[in-house]
Amino acid sequence: MSAERIANALRGAALDLGAGNVQVRLGRPRDPSHGDLASNVALALASRLRRSPREVARELADRLGSIEGVDRVEVAGPGFLNFHLGAAALGAGLDRILIQDDRYGRSDEGKGRPIMVEFVSANPTGPLHLGHGRQAALGDAISNLLDWSGWDVHREFYFNDAGGQVDRLTASVHARCRQLRGRDWVLPPGGYAGEYITEIARALLGRWEGEFEDDRNDDPPEAVRRFAIDVLRREQREDLEQFGVYFDEFYPETRLYADGRIQATIRALDQTGLTYEKDDAIWLRTSAFGDQKDRVMVKRNGSPTYFLPDVAYHMSKWERGFRHVINVQGADHHSTVDRVRAGLRALGRPSGYPEYVLHQMVTVERDGAEVRFSKRAGSYTTLADLVGEVGRDVARYFFLMRRPEAHLTVDLDVALDRSDKNPVYKVQYAHARLCSVFVRAGKTRAVAGEADLSLLVHPAERELAKQLAEFPGMLRRSTGGRAPHIVCDYLERTAGLVNSWYHAGNPSRDPKLAVLVDDDRMRAARLALADAARIVLRNGLLVLGVSAPERMDRTSPGHEGPLGTVGDGIAGQVHEDPVAGAATSS
Repeated sequence: MSAERIANALRGAALDLGAGNVQVRLGRPRDPSHGDLASNVALALASRLRRSPREVARELADRLGSIEGVDRVEVAGPGFLNFHLGAAALGAGLDRILIQDDRYGRSDEGKGRPIMVEFVSANPTGPLHLGHGRQAALGDAISNLLDWSGWDVHREFYFNDAGGQVDRLTASVHARCRQLRGRDWVLPPGGYAGEYITEIARALLGRWEGEFEDDRNDDPPEAVRRFAIDVLRREQREDLEQFGVYFDEFYPETRLYADGRIQATIRALDQTGLTYEKDDAIWLRTSAFGDQKDRVMVKRNGSPTYFLPDVAYHMSKWERGFRHVINVQGADHHSTVDRVRAGLRALGRPSGYPEYVLHQMVTVERDGAEVRFSKRAGSYTTLADLVGEVGRDVARYFFLMRRPEAHLTVDLDVALDRSDKNPVYKVQYAHARLCSVFVRAGKTRAVAGEADLSLLVHPAERELAKQLAEFPGMLRRSTGGRAPHIVCDYLERTAGLVNSWYHAGNPSRDPKLAVLVDDDRMRAARLALADAARIVLRNGLLVLGVSAPERMDRTSPGHEGPLGTVGDGIAGQVHEDPVAGAATSS
């Protein structure tokens, strides 16, 4: 690739100058007339060499020599190096896309090493909320990015089927059972009051009719606990599958107790010499590893605090061979990061294990006002509510299009807009338009090496070709930063360039830029560019877990969704088709 050759040449020239090893980054100038790629390496080396940046840039340029695919190198501004690529280099990049097809963007950086991504991990106490939805989209997209980078990815869901929250769930269902049987019974303090609790209670009574009629015990039977957890776990799993998210393993907290891991972890920590007794409790000296203060490990009553099972669980990850682990969790877990890592370091695990990706909250707005009430859940909008309202693709994309650490607001007015104003539709429409080119051309796709791609000299064509060449590097940055929003940004920019090029061939603008022109050589070249863009958009959408439709209709009938009435959508818009040169309805 031209970018790699340029970067290697710059590193070699810097060594010749006596600057040692340098990190070279190439970007695209905002103004295409300034070149196709640019580097500020001379500015970075100036202080090291004690020379002016522009002087360093000139000498670097002199030492570069000829670089395959580069027509010329210019020194600009205070010391930027601008590289102008030849049409043949851009064409070679397009051919590479056509050859690699669904493998374009993949790499072997992970070298098949195992990595676990743990995400969602919702307590089985209620339906999944929007925070779980954002976490599901993030965890799945990060897993996809790692898979594309050559890692052996294991997706895991850890569910806390033990502890106080499950106790309150059980007591809440038991209370509803008694109320449905005509008993005067109130929900426990801190209990769950959503409609789903009544649904579980009715299902329970239907399954075991009469079993609780003579129940005079205030404590709910174990059967209530098991039934409620099973119902909610099944519902959560079904909601995730509707969302397109699947897991390799569901790991229950109770397994840690059944396998003796909790007690084994307590014994192992005792042997480190980092535990001590205070106030009738057992403490761990987590402050020795950067935690703000020491933490209680075992309470006065002999039960472990919640962070001890977390340490035991992560030890199980290590023992299962996962030296690389990413936990995708809500920002409310921020306070647990240091203490869990401290417990693991006390047991000899490396610093920074596991890695965390923490995301902020999600809110939903319509007409500028927050939408947050779900009768069934009791106090929040569920993931199922949102997916039922806007669809899986839109929900997933909206959850991903902002950096995880930023608060996310889902604007329903935008999410329900079926035009290019909706970012996911903008990308999908661009993909569908490119598919329509091949339908009208009577072809399924372009073939690498058959077209003279040096004919693609129009600025719109060159800009699109350069953008497509950046796809693999963009995926590497997104994977390394655990940042799927980078993929969203890239796809939207690419879709914008596709649309600009596509519509530039409108007969009323520049009929010579139409794809299906009479000139067979130009037609073949532009079909190759169209197919390369289609491949990149499709691969990018697949990484995000969003579909890449080959045909789309802007007209959507109205329906009544869980968040309110949805309008009739946007009627099909008529435009001049740059492929056929005739007015069509999109």
